[in-house]
Amino acid sequence: MKSAKNWVWLLLFGSLWGVVEVVVGEYLFAKDVPFASVWLTAWAFLMLAAARGILNEAGSSSAVGAVASLYKLAFAAPYFCHLLGIFFLGMTFDIFATLLLKDKRAQGWKRGLAGVLSAYTGYALFALVITYLARYRPWVAGGWPKVANHIFVGGGYAALVCLAIVPAGYWLGEKGWAALAGHPRWALAGALAVTIVVWTLGGLAG
Repeated sequence: MKSAKNWVWLLLFGSLWGVVEVVVGEYLFAKDVPFASVWLTAWAFLMLAAARGILNEAGSSSAVGAVASLYKLAFAAPYFCHLLGIFFLGMTFDIFATLLLKDKRAQGWKRGLAGVLSAYTGYALFALVITYLARYRPWVAGGWPKVANHIFVGGGYAALVCLAIVPAGYWLGEKGWAALAGHPRWALAGALAVTIVVWTLGGLAG
């Protein structure tokens, strides 16, 4: 990282991802909302893309995912599968953003492609690892039909959403950063304050 101050932005976006995983995710799964993971993935990629619009460096997206995982672990029931899903989304986006978005002026189609590939790959890795390596009982019981449905149906919807979400998030990160560039100290203080509030609310709710 160019500066330790950059970690504040990664903490902010990871925390905003994590709080939605905890609050909205718990509600969606409790109500058994169809394709709940797709809605959460859309928000996750919005945060990942916005963070990448500010700090376009290899490893930054994995760091955002790590913060979101830590938040989920701290303030929600420690479901291994959910933590693994968050980890794979952050990691796969990091890989494809590093490959396709090296240049901040990368065309919009490359940003959309990064979203599509990251979503599909993240869904595929999650389903295969949780079923055939981790041997998580509900997934083992569901077998290949459950795996295929998650990859090709859930992953398909997520990829379609991320085709638009990633360019939008990247644009928001870039434009937001440009607007704040003239007031770096205030911007940093605001990001840190929001992060502290989000973690404090998580602790109080827990």
